[in-house]
Amino acid sequence: MEQVWLFCVLLVFVASLVNAEVHFHEFIIQETPVKRLCRVHNSITVNGQFPGPTLKVRNGDSLVITAINKAQYNISLHWHGIKQMRNPWADGPEYITQCPIKPGGSYTYRFNIEEQEGTLWWHAHSRWLRATVYGALIIRPPLSSPHYPFPVLPKREFTLLLGEWWDRNPMDVLNMAQFTGAAPNVSDAFTINGQPGDFYRCSSQETLRFLVGSGETVLLRVINSGLNQELFFGVANHKLTVVAADASYTKPFSTNVIMLGPGQTTDVLLTADQPPAHYYMAAHAYNSANAPFDNTTTTAILEYKDAPCVTSQSQARAIPAQLPGFNDTATAAAFTAQMKSPSKVEVPLEVDEDLFFTVGLGLFNCPTPNTQRCQGPNGTRFTASINNVSFVFPKRNSIMQAYYQGTPAGVFTTDFPPVPPTTFDYTGNVSRGLWQPTRGTKAYKLKYKSKVQVILQDTSIVTIENHPMHLHGYEFYVVGTGIGNFNANKDTSSFNLIDPPRRNTIGTPPGGWIAIRFVADNPGVWLMHCHIDAHIFWGLAMVFLVENGEGHLQSVQSPPLDLPQC
Repeated sequence: MEQVWLFCVLLVFVASLVNAEVHFHEFIIQETPVKRLCRVHNSITVNGQFPGPTLKVRNGDSLVITAINKAQYNISLHWHGIKQMRNPWADGPEYITQCPIKPGGSYTYRFNIEEQEGTLWWHAHSRWLRATVYGALIIRPPLSSPHYPFPVLPKREFTLLLGEWWDRNPMDVLNMAQFTGAAPNVSDAFTINGQPGDFYRCSSQETLRFLVGSGETVLLRVINSGLNQELFFGVANHKLTVVAADASYTKPFSTNVIMLGPGQTTDVLLTADQPPAHYYMAAHAYNSANAPFDNTTTTAILEYKDAPCVTSQSQARAIPAQLPGFNDTATAAAFTAQMKSPSKVEVPLEVDEDLFFTVGLGLFNCPTPNTQRCQGPNGTRFTASINNVSFVFPKRNSIMQAYYQGTPAGVFTTDFPPVPPTTFDYTGNVSRGLWQPTRGTKAYKLKYKSKVQVILQDTSIVTIENHPMHLHGYEFYVVGTGIGNFNANKDTSSFNLIDPPRRNTIGTPPGGWIAIRFVADNPGVWLMHCHIDAHIFWGLAMVFLVENGEGHLQSVQSPPLDLPQC
């Protein structure tokens, strides 16, 4: 405890010197009765709130968050998009950088906000607990330069957390899928800040309303905190001007609709330039796979302060929003293609590590098909992999702890393949002999400050799909994308090495590829995974092990004394 006290005193002292602030929070993880869709469920929440508390900080501030687990499940918390420089101990994914916090236990996450501004979020990183354990993390500019670099400064801000709701315990949904090998049941509703909206049973009384004055410009911070579904979002009759994504500013551009994969955030400016009325803000699925999905629509209402009063039932509904079709990949791709950094950026022009990762689903064959445990397609079990390795989360120890302690045996190996073991027509008609991956807990080693390029190639095994790939501990530049199989000789020449967008989560185009680049300047163990949680537990993940550089400032800091043990 003395070490923790001294750390906090030092943090406050240093922060005071640079006009920054240290924010202390206590997150109590507990069961809370939550009523949605006419039924009450005992949901896992933070401080009894659903969604959880919004954290508001400035660039340069520090956070000290003590998580106290009073729930019945193991849990860990992840601060999505925070770079956690030299500090993987605060990153949060269970069995990757820490062992989970057991029921009755606690752990204090301590981390700094370094050169980041915009909209991020936090969530549980243990099995499916993030279905209800999540909240926004808003990073404003520092007091020394407090204004946003937007074309118009917003009068006010609204945060919109887009989520998914199951009319049952999400952990039971996961457990059933793990037992049967089939796909998990899709959600029963989408939500905006925890509320489904007007188009669901027992929900219209709680539909959220956001008040604006005529002529005002407001900033909408939109976060896809859903578990498994990419989403289209729009506001009836209003243009949206995109100004940031994943806490990185963008060249402003105008659009009628935005698309966010799970984990992604998008900041948009909206000007209340329409006749005073009530306008639906709405989100529904973008479904890029040949798979079942939740086809419902969640709504909130943008309400002009001087809108006419509603005097009859026929006037009660707001003006509807026009969203793209569920499978409108062209609109999703066109939206993503408009993302660019505001000016020239320092993207690596040469690379030391040229990696090619196939990402996609697969099937494990069963010795006895069509049994209770083999209810996937044709009596198989669903799986997923990167470069034919289906990731297995360890249980004995976390990878970071085992690496730091010098005891990797039985926890992980460092032989993750830089390319697929077999070259094939990735987006064509793939031989069934290539549908079954191998299981493993494999990391890929990177030298400190190596310049890294990763091609993320979707495959047509089972189905093509947009896989929102998230890299912990880093932001990266998205330098290229295309449909079909990546061809280095042809496609590299079209890379944007001038002003590519900077992201922490990016989707692979269905039946296509995406190219990212970053400098491995953050030592530690960092998870890369699909942010569709159904795919994580199937194995669509891998780990980068970034080695220390020279000296203290290029090395992982010592683990805190209260780091949970397995």
